[in-house]
Parts: sequence; C-alpha cells; structure tokens
Amino acid sequence: MSEDSSTDNGGGLWRGLRNFLFHEEKEPTLREVIEKAIEEHEHDAPDRDDLSPIERRMLRRLLHFGRRSAGDVGTPRADIVAVPDDINGQDLIAAFANSGLSRLPVYKETLDDIIGMLHVKDIFSLMAEGQRDNFDLKSLLRQPRYVPETMGVLDLLAEMRATRTHMAIVLDEYSGTEGLITIEDLVEEIIGDIEDEHDEAPTALLTSRPDGIWEAEGRTELEDIAEWIDPHLSEVEEDVDTIGGLATVLAGHVPQRGEILEHPSGWRIEILAGDSRHVERVRLYPPKKNPDED
Repeated sequence: MSEDSSTDNGGGLWRGLRNFLFHEEKEPTLREVIEKAIEEHEHDAPDRDDLSPIERRMLRRLLHFGRRSAGDVGTPRADIVAVPDDINGQDLIAAFANSGLSRLPVYKETLDDIIGMLHVKDIFSLMAEGQRDNFDLKSLLRQPRYVPETMGVLDLLAEMRATRTHMAIVLDEYSGTEGLITIEDLVEEIIGDIEDEHDEAPTALLTSRPDGIWEAEGRTELEDIAEWIDPHLSEVEEDVDTIGGLATVLAGHVPQRGEILEHPSGWRIEILAGDSRHVERVRLYPPKKNPDED
C-alpha cells in the first residue's frame, strides 16, 4: 500500500470518527454539490454562455426526479378519463374525440377494476374497414402496467421502456386505482409540460396586479414562483414542487376555498379554488411593509 493511499484511508477513518464523536455534518452528496454549483452559477456568473436558464431548470428537475414515486406524478384518480367495457362504438368514438387522448383505460364496474386500455389507432382501423358498432372491444384491449404508488419513477420509466408500455395504472395500498401515468408524464417531469396542436391554450399560470398581489394556478412550479415573485416562497423543507403543494403543507391538510395561510416570509396565500384532493388556484398577498421602510 502506498503512502498516499495509507494517508487517504487514515484521513477517511479520522473523518468518520470525528463525525461520530463530535456529531459533525456529513459530507454533501453529489446531488447537493451539483445543486449548489448551479445556484452559485446563477448568482456569480448569470451571463455566462455555458448553461442557459432552461438547461439549469432541467438539471434541477432531473436531480429531484429520482426522489419521486409513482404516486407523485401523472393524472390523479379524480381526473382519469376512462370508458366502461360495455360501451358501444359510437360512444367510444365520441369519448376519444372529446378527450383528445390517444389511449383510454377500460373498466368493468368501477375505476378500481381497470381491465385494459384502448388505442385510438385500433379504432380508426376498424372505422376504415366500415366497422363502427359491431366489433369485439375486448379483442382490442392492450394491457397497461399495474404499479404500486410507492414505486420510484426511475424504476417505472425503465420498466415501461423495457416492456414498450406507454401507460401505467397506479394502485394504492388496497389495490384500488390511485392514478394513471404515461411516458409523456414522466418526460414532462424533467423537461416541463409538452403542449401539442390539440391541447387547449393554457391559461396564464401567474398573473400580477398593480397593487403587488399575484394569482397563480395550483400547479405553478415553486421555481417559477421564486423567479417571478419572491425566492423566499420556494423555501420549504418538505418535498413539494408546486404552490398548491406548498399551501397544503402550510395548512397541514388540503385547504379549501376561502382559507388564508401565513407563509414564514410574510406572504399570505388565499385559496381561490380547489377540491378535496388538491388546490387549483391561489392569490398571493405580499408582506406588509413597515412604516420605516418607506
């Protein structure tokens, strides 16, 4: 063993003993080092031409991507568009047309009993052959993946790629349907929302008023809140990414319309719309100024 190697090992041993005896903080992880480097880059050299703002945002999303589970992403149960297994051809065509989706889950009696999914191109093939009503729906069913809500998104992405499956049904601890995830959902977790020509024009996620008050959709990313409104609003220990999630953390439950929450920074968050599962829209009131500040 070389002298350098011995020194390195001895140093590592001493660091371990020192951390154990004096409760010193452990060395930062690679993820923390990269995040700190990105943050320092923004403050110390924002005009450098090596990383664009979009690249920095994607890197941040990627660093946190592996921490998320299947229950954190995709479409929640309340928003799933699905069809019953006894649907007729005309209604099925209308369901595809109205939803704008290329794949629809099929259930037997309730959403807790999803038996497969239909792809719109299979329906188009039958229509081209002149079959609009008289066809065997069950013969067209494709099997999605059925995954627990605790499954990591990295494992899920790898499994869906390996099995060439584009849809996964997320199950809760009682094997009931918790949500639905597509490959597109997983990709959007890294690069942001993907809009195509069939998507409706999105409403503004953030709107400001002359009096300093802001309104935001519940799904607005905290990164955008920090960039456009106040960085302090994104400072939260819990693993949440949206202003709606932040409101839920502050309230200790899913807040309802009319509730006003106090943020440690002084900002107040009023719930404008939502339901029993998530916050849909909020209003942000800036901290009150001290008279001496003026």
